[in-house]
Amino acid sequence: MTNFLKRIMLTTALIPLAQCALVPGTGSALAQTPAAESAPVAVDDADPALWVVKDADTTIYLFGTVHMLKPGLGWFDEAVKDAFDKSDTLMLEVVLPDDQSDMVARTIPLAVNQTGTALSTQLTADQRTAYEGAMNKYGLPVGQFEVFEPWFAGLTLSSIVLMTEGYKPELGSEKVLTAAATAAGKTITGLETLEEQLGFFDTLPNEVQLQFLNDTVTQAPTASAEFSEILFAWTRGNPGELGERINRSMSGTEVLADKLLYQRNLRWADWIKTRLDQPGTLFMAVGAGHLAGPKSVQDYLSERGLTAERIAY
Repeated sequence: MTNFLKRIMLTTALIPLAQCALVPGTGSALAQTPAAESAPVAVDDADPALWVVKDADTTIYLFGTVHMLKPGLGWFDEAVKDAFDKSDTLMLEVVLPDDQSDMVARTIPLAVNQTGTALSTQLTADQRTAYEGAMNKYGLPVGQFEVFEPWFAGLTLSSIVLMTEGYKPELGSEKVLTAAATAAGKTITGLETLEEQLGFFDTLPNEVQLQFLNDTVTQAPTASAEFSEILFAWTRGNPGELGERINRSMSGTEVLADKLLYQRNLRWADWIKTRLDQPGTLFMAVGAGHLAGPKSVQDYLSERGLTAERIAY
């Protein structure tokens, strides 16, 4: 999995960045980037992996999500729907605001470069040419991204690239689960706040942010094809393949991997261990990359003497 695709699999908050009017004066350019017409996903019946951790009076289901999907993929059924229906609470990575203006107000202070250094001046001539070409291709206003930090431009571009290939945030796992939980009157809560999740990027060293942006630009042309392969592994309930792709991509991105993946997995495992002290049934839905490969949430649970049992269906 490339750096580009790790972001899609691990970070819920990146999705609304491409939908909200986050750049003053350019809301329509971001929100109205046209999605290319595409055929429905080939595998209609998807069976994503599902786990459960439980004790005498507490049950916590673990489900790996994909933050944007194409139409025609049936995953919210069978064991996944059964586990969801049995749960009193939906636990997400972060509960995103419905109000776009609220999203803007909470994001912009983190995204603006407080030093006043223009984004394009931090790139080499070749990097700048490639960056401007990619932004222009996807209808993003280069000039108005000058005031932002590199991570913000990278996240926004990441979202837009897949949206133009027909992937829809409104069909993503979190949106579907949230709508179902709301309709059923379930409690909906988050492991992190929006500010915490965006802060993972905002606090990256500037050189890492620039690498992050340049990788996004370089990988954009092949992102859709690679994401299709990742999605196929998810639909087949194959976390092993997801983990292998993540492992192959870690070289040279240890800072990013540690902040986006390993540290969060460890904290969430601790949260689960503590939550088992309270009775109830929860459906915990986090990016699929967190439940795959070494140092996954399940690995950290095992270190704490807990077993995440795979549910066969």
